[in-house]
This record gives sequence, structure tokens and C-alpha cells, in this order.
Amino acid sequence: MLPLRIIDLNFKLIEEVSLYGSLQLTRKHHEIGEIELKINRYVKGANELTKDRIIFPHNQLHKVYQIKHREIELDENGKETENWIIKAKSLKSWLTQRLILPPVHTAYVNKQGKAETVMKYFVDICAVNPVDAKRRIPNLVIAPNQNRGDTISRSARFDVLSDELTTISQLSGLGWNISVDIKNKRFVFDVNEGVNRVATQRDNPPVIFSPEFNSLKSMGYTESYLDYKNMAYIAGQGEGVDRRVISIGDTATGLDRYELFVDARDVEETQSVDTVDEEGNPTTEDVPRPVADIVEDLTDRGNEKLEEHKQEIYMEGQILTKSPFIYERDWDLGDITTQQNKNWGITMDARITEVKEIYEAGNPKRIEVVFDKDKPTFMNLIKRQFKNMNPVIKQ
Repeated sequence: MLPLRIIDLNFKLIEEVSLYGSLQLTRKHHEIGEIELKINRYVKGANELTKDRIIFPHNQLHKVYQIKHREIELDENGKETENWIIKAKSLKSWLTQRLILPPVHTAYVNKQGKAETVMKYFVDICAVNPVDAKRRIPNLVIAPNQNRGDTISRSARFDVLSDELTTISQLSGLGWNISVDIKNKRFVFDVNEGVNRVATQRDNPPVIFSPEFNSLKSMGYTESYLDYKNMAYIAGQGEGVDRRVISIGDTATGLDRYELFVDARDVEETQSVDTVDEEGNPTTEDVPRPVADIVEDLTDRGNEKLEEHKQEIYMEGQILTKSPFIYERDWDLGDITTQQNKNWGITMDARITEVKEIYEAGNPKRIEVVFDKDKPTFMNLIKRQFKNMNPVIKQ
């Protein structure tokens, strides 16, 4: 079984456990992964699996989770067993504890730059070097910026930091993570972009997941247009005929045109600039923003909402134990690979956005993957509708 190390928040090694009933370790490219562990409570080290302890597979410092839940497992008759059920969230979950607070002199936090730059800026001002030192997450540092991703413009106001990072991640394709640096006693926030391993490129060895190639044991496929939109009217500030409205995706016609309205009245028409008053004292003054900047922000908002309503294609599968493509050697979370099922007439290139490692006593290790993005859950849909209805929240 995969050995799990237990440390505390001061990086002190507490214990290592490897005798357990089952372990499901889930890594996610865009969102927050988790662990579920079932272990006999009398096994050596099981008593050390307590709240806020940090666990990770031996020497795999990028797969780090903090325990947030434990319970006694019940059998099918509702009686107590000898097993603990331990649940832990990846360290990325720390960023659910921080909001993006606007500075006192402006309504929103605005940042433009490469996607990686914007993500690391938000983490820096909210959790690493915030104005209020009480908001700082101890021992959290940010890896050097490599300016990866496309140029984006983002505005936020009291948004949950992890939600904003997930949105940028989904728009840009960049993943994000918090790993542990035991040697230097710190936790490291960084982003990763994955490797292009599709069949049609020549820079890297290609990876093709297919039942025909003995690389997938099972495959599931969903294609949906139920929530599809391809054209948007984005409305900014103003009232009635004076309201600023732009459109994107306007080339679609007839029954191929699916229209969406986006309320973006929170996109600011003014900006604060530093100046001095008549007596020479420093002050701030609101001045009109350049129209081009406003239109760019409205366009970004429209593209973000269209991204939520694009054609939805989901594919998932279980990797064969003896697959020719070895996990974390030939492919990894975040990589773009080719998926193919000739019987269905389907070939597609998609990013691996979720990997679940399953370890069970007496059984071989199993790997399950999700390509592109998982099917939206009920709560995902509710959150999407809430964001669309609430003009105060700006992503």
C-alpha cells in the first residue's frame, strides 16, 4: 500500500502509516482535490490522523492534504465498526479562507497581465503579503513568476480567492497547487500548464487513451448542448438607452444563434488617480476610464460567461493497470492527450483535469481520470445562476 506521511503545521514528522483498508486520492487541475482514507483505528499511527494534521504520500510533496474530518465508519446495519473514515482537502483549500478585498480608495481589485501573473498577484495580496497582517497564511510563499498563459484582465470585489483562481484556471488552462517544501519549511503556491501530448504534435511523445490501444479499461462520453450559448449582449453601467451595451459572437445566424444577456453593471466607468489638492496635499480623484478599457473589460466578461455556456463534452475512463502509458512518467494531471473510441466514431484532444488514485487492501492500484472538465453538479449550476443574477459579485 502507498505509505502516507503525517506532519504538523511546523513540518515535524509525526508518523507514517501504510496499513489501511482503502485510500482514494483525488488531484484536480482547476479545483480543490481531496483524500478519503479508511483505516482501522487500532493500527499504528491511526490515532495521529487528527484535525489539521497534514498527510501526503511518501516523497510526493505535490500531493499534500490537510485533515478536516474523521468519523467512525458504520456497517450496513448502522453499527459502529473498527474503522476511521478520514477526509482531507488539498492545501489549495486554504485559499477558500480568503476573500479578495478591494483597497479603501477603489471599489474593485483590478489586475491585468498574463494569467499566471494575475493568479499570483491575487494570492500575494490576500494571503502572502496582505495589508492586514492577520490575513497572512504562515509559511506560504509564491514560486517565481514565469508569465505563463494568455493576457487577461480581471476585477474582483469580496470574491472567494479560490473561486477566482478556479475561474482563471478554467479560462486559461493553467492549473494551480500548493505543495510542501520540507527542507525550507514552507508551503509553495505555483501554477502549471501541463504538457501537450496529443497525437498530432511532434514535440513530445504522444499519449492516446483508447480501449483499442489497451490504455483504457472503460470509457464514458457525454456531449450536451442543453445550456449552450454562442452570442452575448453585455450591459455595463447606465440606465435605459444610455446604458453601455456591447455584443460578441455576432456572426451566428438563424437557428445556429444562441443569445445570452450578461449584466455587467459592476464594470467601472471611472478610476481613482492620485493627485494633490489646491494646498498641495495628496488626495485621490475619480476620472473617466478610457472607453477602450471599459469595452475590453465588458468583452472579457462576455467571453467568461460564454465559456460557462459552451458545448459541453465530457469524457472519463479507468486506466488499465498494465497500460502502455505510465501515470506520472508518460502523462500527468494537466496534460493534453488524445482520446479515441473507434466504435463510437469519436476522437478528441482534451486536458486531463482530474486524476483519482485508488488503493485497496488486496487489490491492485487503480487510476481513474476525467478529461476536459467534469459534469457540472447541482451546486455548480446553482452557483453559476447566482453569479449571473447578482451584479454585485464580479469575477
